[in-house]
Amino acid sequence: MSQWYQLQQLDSKYLEQLDQLYDDTFPMEIRQYLSQSSFPHPLHPSRHPYFVSGNVSLATVRFHDLLAQLDDQYSRFALENNFLLQHNIRKIKRNLQDHFQEDPVHMAMIICRYLKEEKKILALAKNTEVPPFYRQQGKRVLLVELRSCSSPPRQETEQKIKSLEDLQDEHDFKHKTLQSRAEHDLNMTNQREIRHEEMVIREMFLKLSVKREEVVRQMAEVLNLAEQIQYDLIKDKLPEWKRRQQFACIGGPPNACLDQLQTWFTAVAESLQQVRQQLKKLQELEQKYTYENDPITQKKSFLEDRAISLFKNLIVNSLVVERQPCMPTNPQRPLVLKTGVQFTVKLRCLLFFRDVTEKNTVKGFRKFNMLGTNTKVMNMEESNGSLAAEFRHLQLKDCKAAGIRTNEGPLIVTEELHSISFETRLCQPGLTITSLPVVVISNVSQMPSGWASILWYNMLNTDTKNLSFFLNPPPVCWSQLSEVLSWQFSSITKRGLNSEQLSMLGDKLLGREAAGNPDGLIPWTKFCKQNLNEKNFPFWLWMEGILELIKKHLLQLWNDGFIMGFVSKERERMLLKDKAPGTFLLRFSESSREGAITFTWVERSVNDEPLFHAVEPYTKKELTVVSFPDILRNYKVMAAENIPENPLRFLYPDIPKDSAFGNYYSRPPDRKSRPKEALFGWCLSSYLRSVPLRHLSKLHICIPQYICILVL
Repeated sequence: MSQWYQLQQLDSKYLEQLDQLYDDTFPMEIRQYLSQSSFPHPLHPSRHPYFVSGNVSLATVRFHDLLAQLDDQYSRFALENNFLLQHNIRKIKRNLQDHFQEDPVHMAMIICRYLKEEKKILALAKNTEVPPFYRQQGKRVLLVELRSCSSPPRQETEQKIKSLEDLQDEHDFKHKTLQSRAEHDLNMTNQREIRHEEMVIREMFLKLSVKREEVVRQMAEVLNLAEQIQYDLIKDKLPEWKRRQQFACIGGPPNACLDQLQTWFTAVAESLQQVRQQLKKLQELEQKYTYENDPITQKKSFLEDRAISLFKNLIVNSLVVERQPCMPTNPQRPLVLKTGVQFTVKLRCLLFFRDVTEKNTVKGFRKFNMLGTNTKVMNMEESNGSLAAEFRHLQLKDCKAAGIRTNEGPLIVTEELHSISFETRLCQPGLTITSLPVVVISNVSQMPSGWASILWYNMLNTDTKNLSFFLNPPPVCWSQLSEVLSWQFSSITKRGLNSEQLSMLGDKLLGREAAGNPDGLIPWTKFCKQNLNEKNFPFWLWMEGILELIKKHLLQLWNDGFIMGFVSKERERMLLKDKAPGTFLLRFSESSREGAITFTWVERSVNDEPLFHAVEPYTKKELTVVSFPDILRNYKVMAAENIPENPLRFLYPDIPKDSAFGNYYSRPPDRKSRPKEALFGWCLSSYLRSVPLRHLSKLHICIPQYICILVL
C-alpha cells in the first residue's frame, strides 16, 4: 500500500499536519497525482524516481517527464469536458515551470524532504495505540473496499474492461474502413470527410488510451490494497493465532477458531485471482490492438508478476496445522508422542483448492519411521467449508537395531525436539508446513519430563525449526511461568491457582527474598532437573504428582475450592492460630514426589495457646482404597478418656465439616440387607484405612470397644 494511501487513513489531527506541509510552490494536487501514477514503495524515499538531487541531468529528465504527465492529464480532462480540473492542471504546470524550470534539482530536493516528513507523520500515528476493536473494524472496511474493487463482473473494473473492448472494436473497425477509403477515393469532397473521420478516430484513440490507463491504474490499486491486507494477515494476524495455539497446547485459553482468518485469506485470494483474470482479458485486447506507450504493454508484466507473487505468498501461508500432534490417550498433553502409540494431527488450508495432498516426514535428533497412512487428500468440511486433512492413525517407530541404544545425542530423550513436516502438493511440489516441535518418548515414565520440555519451549520460543532449543535453554521470568503453572490446573479442572498459591510456589523456585519479583528469572535446570531444596526430586515432578492426584482422586474437592493446596507451614499456622478448635485445612505435602495430601487442625492448650496437629500425607495408594472425604469423616484420635473421637470440626475458615464434605461421603451398606459379619468387616476395614500409622498402637486398644458399639 502506498505511503500516500496510508496517510489518508489517519485521524484529522495528522491530516492537518499533512496539509501544512504542502504549499503553492509544490501543491498537494501534484502529490495526489504522483501517488496514482509512479510512486514506488511507500516508506523508502530513496527508491523514488525523483530522488535524484545528486544528478542534474536525471533531475531535468524527471522534471520534463512530470510536465508531460500533466499534459496527458490535461488531455484526459478535456475529453471529459472538466474545465475546472483543466484550469487547475494548467495553473500547476505554470507554477512548476516558474519555480523549477531553471533548477529541477531543487524540485527533487523538495520532493525528498516532503516524503521524509510524511514518513515522520506516519510513524507518529503508528506509535499511538489503536484499540483492537477499531483495528478489526478497519480490517473489515478494507476487505469491503477490496471486494468492491475486484469482485464479480458487474463491478466497476469489469464494466470498464467491457466498455474498453467495445470502444476498441469500434475504433478498429472505423480505422480499417477509413484506410480502405483513403486508398481508393481521391475525390476532394470525400477527402474532407476522410479528414473529419480521422479526427473522430483520433478522439476515439485518446478516449481509448485514457480508459486503458484507468483500468491499469485501478488494477494496481487493487493489488496495493490486497498487499496491505495480506501483509497484515501474514505478519500480524496469523502469527498471533499461532502464538495463541502454542499457549492453548500447554493449557492456556482455548485458541480462537480459524474461520475468521479463512474469511480474510479467501477475500484476498479471490481479489488476486480476479485481477489475474482481468489481466488475461487485457492481454487479449492488446494482441488485437496496441500502440506506442500503450499502458497495457508497459504495465501488464509488472502487474502479472506482482499478482502471482502475492498469490504464491498467500498460498504458502494459508497452510496451517489446525490441531497439533496428540495421542488420544493423553488429549491434555499434546506434542508428547510415545513410540508405538497412535497419534492424530490435522492440517487445514485457509483457501479452497482441488486436488491438494499432504505427506508427512519426521525431523529431529533421532530417526523414526512413520507408520500408518502418511498421505492424505484434503477434503472440504461441511461445517465451515474449509479444506482439511486429518491423520488419525499415525505411529512413530524408532529406527534402531535390536539391543542398540539410540540416544547418543547431546540431549536426554525428553529434551530432544522433533518436528513433523507436511509436504503439500498443489499442482507442483514444494509447499511445506511444519508442526510445533514434539517430544518422542518410549516409556510412559518419561511423560512428565517430556511435557515439561513442551511447556518450556512453547513459553519461550516461536521458531518451529529450532530443534536445538534445549542445548542452551533460556530462563523464564516468574510472571510468565506462574501463568503457565495455573494453566496446568485450569486445563484439567475448573480452577487455576490464585495469587496466594502461586506465591508459595514462587518461594520454592525463587526464594522468599525474590518471590515477589515478577521479573525474577528461573533457569530450566531449577524447574525440571535440580532437586527441590533438600528433597530428592525436582520442582516439576512434584507438581506433576499433585496434578495426577487431583485428576484421579480429588477433582470435585478441588473444583469446589475446599483444598487450599499450596500453603507453607508458616502460613498454615498463621491462618489457624486464631480459629476455633477443630478448624482444619487441606494442603499438598511438600515431601512426596508422587503427590500427596494432608490436613492440619488446631486445638487449644490449658493455657489457651494454639496447638497444631498434622497427619501423615495420603498418597494415591491410600486414596485408591478409600475416598478422601470418607477419611475426613472417619478420622479418629484417642481422647483423654481413651475413647476415639474425630477432632475435625470446621473446614477453614469456619465451614462445618459435614456441610463441606457431606455430599461426597460414601453410604454404608444397608444393615437390614447385610449379615452382621459383612457389616462388621466393613466397619473394621473403614476404620483401619482412616487411621494413620502414628496411631496404630492406640488402635489395638480401641478396636474391641469400637466393634462392640457398631455391632450392637
